[in-house]
Amino acid sequence: LFPGLESAEFQAAVDELTQLLDALDAYLDQHEIARAAGSPNGAPADGVALAPVVSGFLERMNAALTLNISVQTYVRSFVTTDSYNTTARRWQSRLEQAGVRVRRQATRFEGWLGQRPAALPDLLAQPGATAEHAFFLSETIEQSRYLMSEAEETLAAELALSGESAWSKLQGTIASQVTAPFARHGQAEVLPITALQNLRYDPDPDVRRRSYAAELAAWETVREPLAAALNGVKGAKSTLDRRRGRTDALHSALDDARLDRATLDTLLGAMQASFPAFRRYLRRKAERLGHAALPWWDLYAPVVPTEAVRRYSFEEAESLIVEQFATFSDDLAGLARRAFKERWIDAEPRAGKRGGAFCTYLPLVKESRILVNFDGSLDQVFTIAHELGHAYHNHCLVSKQPLQRLTPMTLAETASTLCETIVTNAALAAARSPAEELAILETDLIGATGVIVDIYSRFLFEREVFARRAQAELSAAELSEIMLRCQRETYGDGLDPNALHPYMWTWKPHYYRTDISFYNFPYAFGLLFGIGLYALFQQRGPAFVPEYNALLASTGEAAPADLAARFGLELRAPQFWQDSLAVIEKRIDRYLEL
Repeated sequence: LFPGLESAEFQAAVDELTQLLDALDAYLDQHEIARAAGSPNGAPADGVALAPVVSGFLERMNAALTLNISVQTYVRSFVTTDSYNTTARRWQSRLEQAGVRVRRQATRFEGWLGQRPAALPDLLAQPGATAEHAFFLSETIEQSRYLMSEAEETLAAELALSGESAWSKLQGTIASQVTAPFARHGQAEVLPITALQNLRYDPDPDVRRRSYAAELAAWETVREPLAAALNGVKGAKSTLDRRRGRTDALHSALDDARLDRATLDTLLGAMQASFPAFRRYLRRKAERLGHAALPWWDLYAPVVPTEAVRRYSFEEAESLIVEQFATFSDDLAGLARRAFKERWIDAEPRAGKRGGAFCTYLPLVKESRILVNFDGSLDQVFTIAHELGHAYHNHCLVSKQPLQRLTPMTLAETASTLCETIVTNAALAAARSPAEELAILETDLIGATGVIVDIYSRFLFEREVFARRAQAELSAAELSEIMLRCQRETYGDGLDPNALHPYMWTWKPHYYRTDISFYNFPYAFGLLFGIGLYALFQQRGPAFVPEYNALLASTGEAAPADLAARFGLELRAPQFWQDSLAVIEKRIDRYLEL
């Protein structure tokens, strides 16, 4: 994108961004785009007259967002892969001011448009930008009811830099720099936390047990500042939600997800009803590994001899993924091939690099970039496939402007889940022996357990943290106690209740997101929605693909229920979720047979 953080090209892009934001401020002032004092009913409602003004705003905001997202993502790519990079962190701090300006400008427009709901039908009837942004404009008016005054929203945006955003950055910095001493094969070394966590897949049970103990000890040393960070993020969110008239933190999360509570309750109810099947899987795994009850350190353990657990070079992962993506469509395979060839993927774990995985988009060049922590396991092959699904989703959205791409987290996990399903099914079909099939099922089921069972525990955890944080700060010990209780509630007798993970809250970055809360149930939604869509592909074959691509291209311009309805799927009906869960339960049955 640029030669470097200190290059003239990068500085020119930052200068251009400032100019675009200055011009947008001038445009807002020129057309008096701001929430008027007094009754909203007194605002002009002539949609025909408003159309050119709204179109001008959309054009300018999209241009500013294209550059802002690209520049911010460029800097973030350095920070997330090397938190010791002080130049990148300095740029990140400087560019946060641009983010504040964008939020302030968006708030001005939202408050102004929100006072003119009667103008919407005529506004959307005008050809050009307003009609093309119909969903965005309608959603903007709907959500404007939850705005504070313009002055308060501006202050909140500016204070976020030294408030919740600062707490979020602190968590990212601390978590990425945690290391722990560990001895293997007679050799002592200091491992970054991501490499230590990857040892949960090690074939040696002693290594797994000791790495678990070392990980908990490492998080113990930083739990207090991380508890402060979590209190800061959740406390700020609770305060702002209350001032904006939200009923609770889940209210804004549901609006962000474009779901109603009835749909979420249906999804959660189906997940909860499936827990007995997952517990059967976990109890059988414990029995095979010689435990009365499965301890956390063996949750990810291989259950077949090392020689039956296939390891993959990065090149082998590439070949498998591209080949199997081609069974779905040439377009999907081509996108994956390009991502590998052009080195879009930062693969290996190392000190200073954050854990987990993500895919991000650069609208300036219409390309994606991916972070993973590849260790040669099949699980990490699935992870690459998952993140390439996000890249394919970005590819399908390539013709859309930033304001047309605003996809809820529920739908953001659709393509990633479907791509992971493709590779999982292919791996199972190609298994050369019962032992290899068992190893593949193990990898798949531990992932599904994480998304259904563990995600539910994270949902319960976050809900309780929000409720209690509204009354007082929570200590690190209290956070760990809540975490353990929620894990016991969901895993039940599937895990040893005395050997769980009290510090899951320290390193999961989703808890520290300032832009969205409850980034947990969208994963379950995405998994089950993706499984349901893949079942349709298996029924209909290549004829399904164009409609699927059209769905991905529309995720910023429709609610999940409306997009599902295109395929005859009813999200408020338990049957849809139960059918998708039945696919997983069938794999559990096969696992038990093997």
